[in-house]
Order: sequence, then C-alpha cells, then structure tokens
Amino acid sequence: MKKVCESWEKAFPADIYGPHLFDEFEARAKSVGAEVFRAATAAEAREVLVELARSLGAKKAVAVDCPLATAAGAYAALREAGLEVYTAQADIAAHAPTADLGVSGVEFGVAETASVLQDAQAVESRLVSTLPPVHAVFMSSGNILPAMADALGVVAQVYDRGYLSFITGPSRTADIERVLTIGVHGPSRFVIIAVDEAADGGAQ
Repeated sequence: MKKVCESWEKAFPADIYGPHLFDEFEARAKSVGAEVFRAATAAEAREVLVELARSLGAKKAVAVDCPLATAAGAYAALREAGLEVYTAQADIAAHAPTADLGVSGVEFGVAETASVLQDAQAVESRLVSTLPPVHAVFMSSGNILPAMADALGVVAQVYDRGYLSFITGPSRTADIERVLTIGVHGPSRFVIIAVDEAADGGAQ
C-alpha cells in the first residue's frame, strides 16, 4: 500500500466541492436508507452519537480514532454513558463481532451517489464498518464532491495503491429470489453525522 498524499482536502478540486452540496447529498443518502444528522459543532455531534447509543440500548462499541471524533470527545462521552468502548486494534478485532455500534470517520461524501469514502487501509476500519449492526460515521459537512468522477480523481492523487471503501447506505442484498434484505452482509443501519465545525474548532 502506498499513500502519496497525507491530506485528502489538498486533493479536492478547487471551487467544486463544499457545503453547498450538502442538501443534495443528504436527500440522496436518505433515499438509500442512510440516516443523516447535521451538527453545527463537534459538541453537538457528540450528543448525536450519545443519543444514538442510548436509543439502541447499546452496551459495547468499537471505534476508530478520527479527528472529528477526537475533537468532540465522542468516545469518552460514550464511556460516560455506560458503554464499553474499544479503540485498540487488537480489542477491535476481539469485540467487533459482538459490538452493538461501530464508529469511524470518513474522508468525504459524493452528492451524486450519496456515498461516503472511508480510508480503510487499517484493518480495524474495515472491522468497525462491517461487523456491528449499526455503523456511525463522522464527516465534515464541507467535504462533499459533486460526482463519482471527481471522487476517483481525488483518490488517484492521494493513493498509488491502497484499500478504500465507498459506503452507500446500510448493507442490502437481493440475491436470494430477488427479495430485498437489509443487514445481511453488513450493518442494517448506517448513520452519518455531518459536522460544520472543523476538527481544530474553526469554521469549515
């Protein structure tokens, strides 16, 4: 695996990405079964995550560190709410199959398809996003590209070789008698927490 650029934002095409695409992204994400919450601040995003965990009756979460979650103090808040939260690679591997909630970050969204891109080079990112029944992600609300062609152009600038995931709504399949089933091959709920505030506390 070879990453050729450490900053995704630096690879975004100027003048075509941004929060003006959020409404289109949100509408299409909801149309494919994703749940979308927009938070003005990291603190509000933290409360969205804690309320989600409470509504699930969650006892255990596996989580991958990401700048927005760190800025929000999200995982400490889950622990204060009574959850066991595992963030170390070995602990995630051990607990992901029985966790109630997986939490991670994504690099950007794509308005055209309502997809989000996860930098899944680390194996724990893949476990968190596929094994728990509910997957929640933090995303900067300004990091939205218009189309998949733009997204692939960004990927080409960031990675020479790597492991990436485009996630579009919860897991779904219709490969058995063409009957649509949710959550067979992955999470049955996919929650996007879009944050207006930057991870450093500044505006997007």
